[in-house]
Amino acid sequence: MMANGELGPWLGRRYPLRHEVRSDTALFDYTQELKARYMRNAAPLNKVCFDAKLKIIQHALGTHTRAPQQQGTKTKMRREIRVASLFREAPPEFLKMIVVHELAHLKELEHDKAFYALCHHIEPEYAQLEFDCRVWLTHLESQ
Repeated sequence: MMANGELGPWLGRRYPLRHEVRSDTALFDYTQELKARYMRNAAPLNKVCFDAKLKIIQHALGTHTRAPQQQGTKTKMRREIRVASLFREAPPEFLKMIVVHELAHLKELEHDKAFYALCHHIEPEYAQLEFDCRVWLTHLESQ
């Protein structure tokens, strides 16, 4: 498909829409909505944002961080999710897939069976979306 130039049109037919989540605030709200719906008991998020440097530096599409924050005698955990900025222009299904992936890390740190079970609980088509997202990224790199 890629050699024949059919990959782009195929992806366009399969995922014709683009999402409206363009700002960090909108991404935070979108992530909080998913978290409230599927992971009510998970720890709160402090920050969710798009990161332009993410793919270049870490070869990652999204990251989650947990950092202890000392305030007097109390230690709080600061949790952040960063999503590669190329997802601003992605189909909504791919944005949801990457947000679901990073949210699942709030409960499951490793990419094990429990992690993927949680991803599939939130997004039943998770495996297919992850594969199609990789195809989309391959297409973007080939252009």
